[in-house]
Amino acid sequence: MLFHVRMDVRLPRDLDPAERADLVAREKDYSQQLQREGKWPHIWRVVGEYANYSIFDVESGDELHELLSGLPLFPFMDIAVTPLATHPSDIATGN
Repeated sequence: MLFHVRMDVRLPRDLDPAERADLVAREKDYSQQLQREGKWPHIWRVVGEYANYSIFDVESGDELHELLSGLPLFPFMDIAVTPLATHPSDIATGN
């Protein structure tokens, strides 16, 4: 199943710089592992914001929830999820 996900990161301004650096490094490692596994095939930065648009390719909404809640920055995110389905006019599907 494909999901379109918007993630807005809201780190506290008073977060210790060392803790912030650790969180961001762990987030990068985790997200890149999911990308290598094919579960997170697309990620784009939202210009001018600490946010991204991503496409996840997972078996279920439950799996997506598990992956998202495993993000080190998850406690500091606002997340919007949209399930995606094949469009009948998509020429790639042969319809």
